[in-house]
Amino acid sequence: MTGSLWARMALLIVAVALAQPAPAQSYPAQPIKLVVPFAPGGATDILARTIGQRLAERIGQPVIIENKPGAGTTIVAEKTKWDAVVKASGARID
Repeated sequence: MTGSLWARMALLIVAVALAQPAPAQSYPAQPIKLVVPFAPGGATDILARTIGQRLAERIGQPVIIENKPGAGTTIVAEKTKWDAVVKASGARID
């Protein structure tokens, strides 16, 4: 091995030895939105609110229940699909 190769290997060993893992962020870092495709007050809404309450207690983050009734649940399906596409692209949605 040449001197240059030894220097690279030594540098690599030092870099690996000094590398520290980045501190993890608590997940989730913002409130969770649970979208229900039916009108408020029905069985699905009551179940979603019960699940949301227990989830919020367990993870320590607020859970927002959003009812979007209509069009045979198509509205929610389209909304969640496009929200996922936008988030995957890295854009910010609110």
